[in-house]
Amino acid sequence: VQLQASGGGLVQAGGSLRLSCAASGRTFSSYAMGWFRQAPGKERDFVAAISWSGGITYYEDSVKGRFTISRDNANAKNTVYLQMNSLKAEDTAVYYCAAVKLDSGSYQYTDIEYDYWGQGTEVTVSS
Repeated sequence: VQLQASGGGLVQAGGSLRLSCAASGRTFSSYAMGWFRQAPGKERDFVAAISWSGGITYYEDSVKGRFTISRDNANAKNTVYLQMNSLKAEDTAVYYCAAVKLDSGSYQYTDIEYDYWGQGTEVTVSS
């Protein structure tokens, strides 16, 4: 699976961005997907995850109610999205999408379990 993340940029606090992660190479709908982020000088952290069907989602506590993960498995779009609203300065980071094939129809929030990673897209929130 090849993953291409996009949609990052500079936004003021309180603003919104939508990140996209386009997948190609294998059967996208078989993979659970996740978003992670890494702020300067910090470790990579989990942000959100979604099951292969899109029916199950899971969020890190600090983004609950502000971020929404979704996916489009149809029409060959093969894309996962992260809608980010009410952005805060502490959301500033490089955001990465990742894919993992799970036997269960669930999600995964541990980065070391993911098999494929995108290149990252940078989000900067100015206060």
